[in-house]
Amino acid sequence: MTEQKTRTDWDLRIRPQGSLFNLHLKDLWHYRDLLFLLVKRDFISFYKQTILGPLWFFVQPFLTTLIYVFVFGNLAGLGTDGLPQPIFYMSGVVAWNYFAECLTKTSTVFRDNANIFGKVYFPRLIMPLSIVASNLVRFGVQLLLLFITIGYFILFKGFQLKLTPYLLLFPLMVIFMAMLGLGLGMLISAMTTKYRDLAFLVTFGVQLLMYATPVIYPMSSVPEKVRTIINYNPMTPIIEGMRLSLLGTGHMTVQSFLFAFISSLLILGFGIIIFNKVEKTFIDSV
Repeated sequence: MTEQKTRTDWDLRIRPQGSLFNLHLKDLWHYRDLLFLLVKRDFISFYKQTILGPLWFFVQPFLTTLIYVFVFGNLAGLGTDGLPQPIFYMSGVVAWNYFAECLTKTSTVFRDNANIFGKVYFPRLIMPLSIVASNLVRFGVQLLLLFITIGYFILFKGFQLKLTPYLLLFPLMVIFMAMLGLGLGMLISAMTTKYRDLAFLVTFGVQLLMYATPVIYPMSSVPEKVRTIINYNPMTPIIEGMRLSLLGTGHMTVQSFLFAFISSLLILGFGIIIFNKVEKTFIDSV
């Protein structure tokens, strides 16, 4: 009598807790369909049961730009490095909106999805990635508004757009911005599982951080002493790099580019590691 061996393929295997650096990144590819569905859900739910629908993507940056032109351009008299005020402020608003939305929504991902996390298994990293991806769609729509504004000033106001080889840096600036927003958001989300007060400070902190970033002013107008401090903000070279790549006006050096890349990479890596650690036990404290 011979012993027959059978092999069973399991859909899910429960293993002991692994290493802190075992991030299970391969699982993200297996759940790519879920990522697409979450992005689609976020995009549709944003304008569902609204009168203007997707036009809200244009309304917010347009109205914000008008307010900045009136307050900072006309009343405060801040310079814009020779760019038309609407173009200068809208370029900063569109970029900052993407970073701020990635950070604020990712920072509450554990709290907002506790019911789902407690019922079904999927790589938890899918959730913050879906936030970054869905906001990237919104960023693309708002970027179209910026291009329309630039086209208007070129055709009717005689604005001459300076296209430079720095245009190739634009995709990299977007990637750095997504990495930074995702990494900071995951770090804060890990802390808010125990300290919920942090969730109330995120929105306020993001608003304060905007004033420490050249969104409403160019770096050329910042005093030398203050400029040194602002340059330690990782978003500073990213905003400046985006303006330089799209509008031909801004300040970008090799050092500032490397600082943006390294800081974004380190924050993202640290955020993923902490997120991976907290996701295993957060359900007990949320």
